[in-house]
Amino acid sequence: MTLARLFSAAFAILSLAACNATRPAAIAEAPAIATRNTAPVDFRPPEGSGCAGAIARYRAIMDNDLAMGHVNQGVYATIRSEIDAAAAACSAGRNAEAVALIRASKARHGYPG
Repeated sequence: MTLARLFSAAFAILSLAACNATRPAAIAEAPAIATRNTAPVDFRPPEGSGCAGAIARYRAIMDNDLAMGHVNQGVYATIRSEIDAAAAACSAGRNAEAVALIRASKARHGYPG
Protein backbone atom coordinates (compact mmCIF):
# COMPACT_ATOMS: atom_id res chain seq x y z
CA MET A 1 0.00 0.00 0.00
CA THR A 2 2.88 2.36 0.69
CA LEU A 3 4.27 1.76 -2.78
CA ALA A 4 0.92 2.73 -4.30
CA ARG A 5 0.89 6.01 -2.34
CA LEU A 6 4.46 6.73 -3.42
CA PHE A 7 3.53 6.25 -7.08
CA SER A 8 0.40 8.37 -6.65
CA ALA A 9 2.41 11.18 -5.04
CA ALA A 10 5.08 11.00 -7.72
CA PHE A 11 2.42 11.08 -10.44
CA ALA A 12 0.73 14.11 -8.85
CA ILE A 13 4.01 15.99 -8.56
CA LEU A 14 4.99 15.25 -12.16
CA SER A 15 1.54 16.26 -13.38
CA LEU A 16 1.77 19.61 -11.61
CA ALA A 17 5.30 20.15 -12.84
CA ALA A 18 4.11 19.63 -16.41
CA CYS A 19 1.58 22.46 -15.96
CA ASN A 20 4.37 24.85 -15.04
CA ALA A 21 6.64 23.99 -17.95
CA THR A 22 7.88 27.06 -19.72
CA ARG A 23 6.92 27.67 -23.29
CA PRO A 24 9.67 28.24 -25.81
CA ALA A 25 10.44 31.92 -26.09
CA ALA A 26 9.28 33.62 -29.25
CA ILE A 27 12.18 34.74 -31.36
CA ALA A 28 11.81 38.34 -32.44
CA GLU A 29 13.18 39.43 -35.75
CA ALA A 30 16.42 41.30 -35.29
CA PRO A 31 16.30 44.95 -36.32
CA ALA A 32 18.30 46.00 -39.29
CA ILE A 33 21.93 46.70 -38.54
CA ALA A 34 22.77 50.37 -38.64
CA THR A 35 24.84 51.33 -41.63
CA ARG A 36 26.55 54.15 -39.75
CA ASN A 37 26.74 55.48 -36.21
CA THR A 38 26.93 59.20 -36.90
CA ALA A 39 25.19 61.57 -39.25
CA PRO A 40 27.08 62.23 -42.47
CA VAL A 41 29.31 65.27 -42.31
CA ASP A 42 27.35 66.92 -45.11
CA PHE A 43 23.93 66.21 -43.55
CA ARG A 44 21.83 69.36 -43.65
CA PRO A 45 18.12 69.31 -42.91
CA PRO A 46 16.09 70.58 -45.85
CA GLU A 47 15.16 74.22 -45.80
CA GLY A 48 11.77 75.66 -46.47
CA SER A 49 8.95 77.29 -44.64
CA GLY A 50 5.48 76.34 -43.61
CA CYS A 51 4.25 72.80 -43.49
CA ALA A 52 6.25 71.62 -46.51
CA GLY A 53 9.53 72.62 -44.85
CA ALA A 54 8.57 71.07 -41.53
CA ILE A 55 7.61 67.82 -43.25
CA ALA A 56 10.78 67.67 -45.34
CA ARG A 57 12.98 68.25 -42.27
CA TYR A 58 11.20 65.61 -40.18
CA ARG A 59 11.43 63.07 -43.03
CA ALA A 60 15.16 63.74 -43.42
CA ILE A 61 15.76 63.37 -39.68
CA MET A 62 13.80 60.11 -39.56
CA ASP A 63 15.62 58.67 -42.58
CA ASN A 64 18.92 59.57 -40.94
CA ASP A 65 17.88 58.08 -37.58
CA LEU A 66 16.83 54.83 -39.27
CA ALA A 67 20.16 54.61 -41.10
CA MET A 68 22.02 55.18 -37.82
CA GLY A 69 19.93 52.59 -35.96
CA HIS A 70 18.31 55.09 -33.58
CA VAL A 71 14.83 53.82 -34.47
CA ASN A 72 13.73 50.35 -35.51
CA GLN A 73 11.75 49.63 -38.65
CA GLY A 74 8.43 49.40 -36.79
CA VAL A 75 8.75 52.81 -35.16
CA TYR A 76 10.02 54.25 -38.42
CA ALA A 77 6.95 52.93 -40.27
CA THR A 78 4.64 54.42 -37.64
CA ILE A 79 6.32 57.82 -37.88
CA ARG A 80 6.32 57.69 -41.69
CA SER A 81 2.55 57.15 -41.68
CA GLU A 82 2.18 60.14 -39.35
CA ILE A 83 4.35 62.22 -41.67
CA ASP A 84 2.28 61.07 -44.66
CA ALA A 85 -0.91 62.21 -42.89
CA ALA A 86 0.67 65.61 -42.30
CA ALA A 87 1.78 65.76 -45.94
CA ALA A 88 -1.78 65.06 -47.09
CA ALA A 89 -3.07 67.89 -44.91
CA CYS A 90 -0.33 70.19 -46.23
CA SER A 91 -1.16 69.32 -49.85
CA ALA A 92 -4.81 70.12 -49.18
CA GLY A 93 -3.84 73.60 -47.97
CA ARG A 94 -4.37 72.89 -44.28
CA ASN A 95 -1.04 74.35 -43.13
CA ALA A 96 -1.86 74.71 -39.43
CA GLU A 97 -3.21 71.16 -39.21
CA ALA A 98 -0.15 69.72 -40.96
CA VAL A 99 2.27 71.55 -38.66
CA ALA A 100 0.23 70.44 -35.63
CA LEU A 101 0.40 66.81 -36.82
CA ILE A 102 4.19 67.04 -37.16
CA ARG A 103 4.54 68.61 -33.71
CA ALA A 104 2.32 65.93 -32.16
CA SER A 105 4.32 63.15 -33.81
CA LYS A 106 7.60 64.63 -32.61
CA ALA A 107 6.28 64.96 -29.07
CA ARG A 108 4.89 61.43 -29.11
CA HIS A 109 8.24 59.97 -30.21
CA GLY A 110 10.55 62.18 -28.16
CA TYR A 111 11.82 64.61 -30.79
CA PRO A 112 12.22 68.29 -29.92
CA GLY A 113 9.75 70.89 -31.13
